[in-house]
Amino acid sequence: MLRLVYIFVGLGGVAGSLLRYFLSILSAHFWGSEFPIGTLFINLTGSFFLGWMTNSLVVPKKLHPYFLTALTTGVVGSYTTFSTFCYEMVHLFETRKYLFGLLYMIISLFGGLFFVKAGRKISENGKKEKGRLT
Repeated sequence: MLRLVYIFVGLGGVAGSLLRYFLSILSAHFWGSEFPIGTLFINLTGSFFLGWMTNSLVVPKKLHPYFLTALTTGVVGSYTTFSTFCYEMVHLFETRKYLFGLLYMIISLFGGLFFVKAGRKISENGKKEKGRLT
């Protein structure tokens, strides 16, 4: 029997992948394809949202576990894209755009870590503010 959680993850995956595709096309239209700004933006914002969701929703168990799994594994998991990051890194180095490649790698790694931490911090601050109001 198909468990309901798989349906939720699948629906979240559809939403995340469509959002990623839309933002990739939009970024290529506005900024071109010389530097993979679309994938960088997607991975950094995905890192932020995963950090925020983990602290705000998952740890305090504010939603049903199926919804939490749909949001984290489904939406964010399909929205962010490590394989595209790796492909673009190889392409930048193969086309001898070493500076872009190095910059992309450093910003992706440290930016991702920063945005996960920022998402968690904003979530913690929101909890403190909410506690003061009650």
